[in-house]
Amino acid sequence: MFSESLGVLAAIRERYPDLPTPAFAAGHSLGEYTALVAASALALEDAVRLVELRGRAMQDAVPPGEGAMAAILGGDRATVEALCQEARQDDVLEPANFNAPSQVVISGTKPAVTRAVELATARKLKAVLLNVSAPFHCSLMASAARTVGGALSSVAFSKPRFPIVSNVDATAHDDPEVLRSCLVRQVDAAVLWEQSVAAMAEAGVTHALEIGPGKVLAGLVKRIDKRIAVLSVGDSAGIEQIPTFLG
Repeated sequence: MFSESLGVLAAIRERYPDLPTPAFAAGHSLGEYTALVAASALALEDAVRLVELRGRAMQDAVPPGEGAMAAILGGDRATVEALCQEARQDDVLEPANFNAPSQVVISGTKPAVTRAVELATARKLKAVLLNVSAPFHCSLMASAARTVGGALSSVAFSKPRFPIVSNVDATAHDDPEVLRSCLVRQVDAAVLWEQSVAAMAEAGVTHALEIGPGKVLAGLVKRIDKRIAVLSVGDSAGIEQIPTFLG
């Protein structure tokens, strides 16, 4: 997805060299690396190496089969946080993705996630176990965060051409050192996507391009704030729609 998104971005810039500079960029989890490359804050070759290292470190952080993730649909943030507290017991269980209103993903040890799914179902919430290879964006990823932090310490960051709204604090940043820190923190912290989109809407964003395969983020943005219109651009047909969409 990382390489596909950057390929689409390159095609957009070749087709429309005078496209207006974005007010912000944001990426969901791994997508934050794409946003940083798009803003010229991180060199492509460094990003490729870091993405590979990050993926390997996250896989190595927890033995296969010991972690799990689940989507909880229908409950707000407080409801899901209380659910995690009740189901956690002596295990690890935390909110991992605040994707949209009433859509929160939880992550942790497999027994704890299983208990949470059972509790959610009993309380008439929809709970879906996710087909993932590791329990991402929770404290079980602490060793991966240390590995990524070590690698990032020697990577050059530049001031971005436009601010990046970080996953970890839903705040726009243009300080290279803050952006570096955010990449480390996001490995074992929750993705605040709902809050990030809300912050951009409050800052006056009315149009956004979802660059890369799929339309998942466009759907989430629509649920978060209908003031933002989103065009999903994943192929040549989408690229041709950009001028009309942006007006």
